[in-house]
Amino acid sequence: MADLSSLKDLAPASEASAPVHVRKVDTLGRSYATGKRKNAVARVWVKAGSGKIIINGRDFTTYFARPVLQMILQQPLVAAARAGQFDIIATVAGGGLSGQAGAVRHGVSKALTYFEPGLRPVLKKGGFLTRDSRVVERKKYGKAKARRSFQFSKR
Repeated sequence: MADLSSLKDLAPASEASAPVHVRKVDTLGRSYATGKRKNAVARVWVKAGSGKIIINGRDFTTYFARPVLQMILQQPLVAAARAGQFDIIATVAGGGLSGQAGAVRHGVSKALTYFEPGLRPVLKKGGFLTRDSRVVERKKYGKAKARRSFQFSKR
């Protein structure tokens, strides 16, 4: 029984505290993260700079012409009060423009937390770090679409 009592003494010491998030930056001073939304996947690099945002080699205002998509893209920066302080380079593929904007937003949020771990609580509270798992529902056999039935004819 002496063995069991000694194990009880060790238990509190072995319990891990909250995970410590460390800064993840490459040799060029960039943080990298991937973001996903629907069928879109974005690879995002964030570095300290003047606020330049490049998506697939083009300025984000030309790539995402709709103001709503531009706003979605900048939400994490505005929430963290870091607008204009980081240069963002992203390559995004798959899906449509809305999904791509959401994927870049997710990637920017993750990359910001890697670059500056102190921003994690703010971005987490805003829901920017959570991957939106909603995807298009598959079509079922015997149905016109995922849920829509074929037109019913009484006679």
